[in-house]
Amino acid sequence: MTTTTTVPGSGGAGSIMGLLRELYDGQSDRAYRFRYGLLAFDISTILFVVVSSFIERTAVLTAIDAVVGILVAADFLARFATSRTRWRDFGRLSTWADIVAVVSFLGPIVGEGGGFLRILRTLRLLRSYQVTERLRKDSEFYCYNEEVIQAVVNLFVFIFVMTGIVYVTQHTINPAIRNYVDALYFTVTSLTTTGYGDVTLPGTTGRLLSVAIMIFGVTLFLRLAQVLFRPHKVKFTCPTCALMRHDEDAVHCKACGTTLLIPDEGR
Repeated sequence: MTTTTTVPGSGGAGSIMGLLRELYDGQSDRAYRFRYGLLAFDISTILFVVVSSFIERTAVLTAIDAVVGILVAADFLARFATSRTRWRDFGRLSTWADIVAVVSFLGPIVGEGGGFLRILRTLRLLRSYQVTERLRKDSEFYCYNEEVIQAVVNLFVFIFVMTGIVYVTQHTINPAIRNYVDALYFTVTSLTTTGYGDVTLPGTTGRLLSVAIMIFGVTLFLRLAQVLFRPHKVKFTCPTCALMRHDEDAVHCKACGTTLLIPDEGR
């Protein structure tokens, strides 16, 4: 006779929770593939929101919206269920971005603009410890250009979020903002301080929104320019003075002269 031993918590709800924790927080190859899949899903969702904004609303698009909304809601609930700080998570911007995204896909009264907040989840995933560490191990390109990639992501997050906000707040009251292209055009011209003057946001709220785009947008744009044009440095903590940035071919620390053993990954 064969005796089957049941491990407590290995079946039913316990096994589901264990699987979710392993997928969202684990270190296995399956967990990393799952999180890369979430990253790809985020990017695909953003592209869908952008492309569908130029297409006349149909029953098919509405159905796709609903499916995406259900998937986003399922992801959000899974994260909430596996989180050890679930109530504190509601103080995070990424949590509210998820909630707004779910409502924007499932609640027609809200409209599509909130869907642009989905890109905030991409930034969170890219910056999470597990995915960032995996990218450093798997991609030499990411490792070498990490600061540039982060600066580009930050800038695009800002552009898309502000485009969504401009569209949502203006398309019903401002004849110059008819679609996402108009909102994107205004956001980029304001961000670069070009200001052609053909599209403006009226009223106190519109002016304050324009000021926010110019101030924060220029800051992010300058940050990108800084990491693009300054000499590339490698991150390696000096064992003596803790200086972290050094020339790629540095043998000694410029601050204290300590001999450095910087891994060069075969370069």
